[in-house]
Amino acid sequence: MVDFKQNYFQRRTRDKGPRSNNRITSPEVQVITSDGENLGTLSTNEAIRKAKDEGLDLIEIAPNANPPVCKIMDMGKYKYDAQKKANKAKKKQKKIELKEIKLRPVTEVHDYKFKLKNAQKFLSKGDKVKFTIKFKGRELQHSHLGNELMDKIKLDMQKIGKVELHPKFDGKQMIMVIQPL
Repeated sequence: MVDFKQNYFQRRTRDKGPRSNNRITSPEVQVITSDGENLGTLSTNEAIRKAKDEGLDLIEIAPNANPPVCKIMDMGKYKYDAQKKANKAKKKQKKIELKEIKLRPVTEVHDYKFKLKNAQKFLSKGDKVKFTIKFKGRELQHSHLGNELMDKIKLDMQKIGKVELHPKFDGKQMIMVIQPL
């Protein structure tokens, strides 16, 4: 009984990648040799036999074509090349991060300039910057100070970034997001 349960609950994994050799379901396929020569439309069994004669595999390249296009090549090499291509594409991808700069409505001028310089550095690297103004206690009654500070930030960041999320209240804090131009 234990043996049955193990098989019953075991996940069935689908094969990843293109179909090859006997997994090709179409009765006829268009065959391209390992040299890149087009052999035309052949029956699937005949195409598999030609691939086996060369010591290679028949791999389905374009399954949605009519008839499906298959190429005679080594399956291991094909998977290796596909993985290399995927890794190369992943390397070129730029991941945009969201950097946060926290302020208070009573932030002094020097601290403000210092944080603004950091924000400009983040934007020049291509990251988004989230400005957060935290209000404590009675500061919440003077929300106009936060609005003024956000307007000043918008004005100072105008040259290198544009506002993605306009200033809004979120509980006891005010939030604004700026993205690079």
